[in-house]
Amino acid sequence: MTPGSNIPLPTAHVAVDVTAPVRLDVSGLLLTADGKVRSDDDFIFYNQPAGPGVSYRSGGGTAPDAIVVDTGSVPAGIEKIVVTASPDAAGQSFQGIEPTATVRNAADGSVLATFTPPQLGAETALVIVEVYLRNGAWKVRAVGQGYANGLAGIATDFGVSVEEPAAAPAPVQAPPVRAADPRVAAPPAPAAPPAPQAPAPSAPGSGKINLDKGRVSLQKNQTVSLVKGGRPLLSKVKMGLGWEPAYGGKDIDLDASVIAYGPDRKHLDSCYFGRLSILNGAIKHSGDNLTGEGAGDDEVIVVDLGRLPAEATGLVFTVNSFTGQKFNEVAKAYCRLIDAATDEELVRFDLTGAEPQTGVMMAKLIKQFSGEWEMTGLGEFVKSRTVRGMVKPAAKIL
Repeated sequence: MTPGSNIPLPTAHVAVDVTAPVRLDVSGLLLTADGKVRSDDDFIFYNQPAGPGVSYRSGGGTAPDAIVVDTGSVPAGIEKIVVTASPDAAGQSFQGIEPTATVRNAADGSVLATFTPPQLGAETALVIVEVYLRNGAWKVRAVGQGYANGLAGIATDFGVSVEEPAAAPAPVQAPPVRAADPRVAAPPAPAAPPAPQAPAPSAPGSGKINLDKGRVSLQKNQTVSLVKGGRPLLSKVKMGLGWEPAYGGKDIDLDASVIAYGPDRKHLDSCYFGRLSILNGAIKHSGDNLTGEGAGDDEVIVVDLGRLPAEATGLVFTVNSFTGQKFNEVAKAYCRLIDAATDEELVRFDLTGAEPQTGVMMAKLIKQFSGEWEMTGLGEFVKSRTVRGMVKPAAKIL
């Protein structure tokens, strides 16, 4: 295909994968007739891998990621699905990189069309193809529209909220910060109002927010109070942790754990793949994931806040590389807190700055004297391949 060309789709179920010499982030957006998403739920990507009629399929680092479209299940009012791509490495442009989109029959993998956008340079994100409805029939068009301000530019154009918490006071002559990715909370551009979805204190760690205005995206050392409608959240929650191998890397065996502490930072117990239930079942582990392959959470730890014993006042969530690979060989590490009753995502913390270590403390939950719990994003790296080596470092950050 060439830019602007289109073909009819002979099947209702298609997959669009995008390949390049480097790892790419591939996303899809469901658009209405006015060219906008209905809400942020219409942005389909690795941390939100399923929507109505559209899903994200991970290649696991060894195969290309893809957006899969079932046109028969796309809701009424959605007239276009755009497929976007951007290099996974921070700040990398498409200069010298030729991404190729391949449209396939999702049932048998047969190729329907291919498209390689020509003459790319400083672009850091692309709308590469679009699947669209015209006169009752679905077609695919080659686009190749580039954005120099990354996926944030695409998101803004199509109506996705780009979360922009207020940044800490910058040091004198601080270097400029690259454009934000819409999936990662980023410092604001000058004069940009804060997004109402994720209010933030004036500086990371300098204040607290709650859950009243919806999902919160934490920055490092920022704290959110698990209070909604003036009442502490004392129900069952899930901590989901996810990761993928870096591009071209081998499967990586990371282990998610939670370490429980009592008063005076006394170690009570640790929940991990070798001990799946602690504190009389108040904390349970989903089991070990040996590769990190696939979209969504790789390991899940369920915490019943209401059943925790009174002496359990601090929980630290950690991830370790049991096989000894460093975290700079890992892509897209994150943790998220979910209401287990509704599956509503409450808090997310994306780990964007990996270090060559084998352990990381992702987040902590601290019980206050008032009875409410507070979650703080950490992102603190240590040298430890097992949860046993995390007990003392984690106690120090409580």
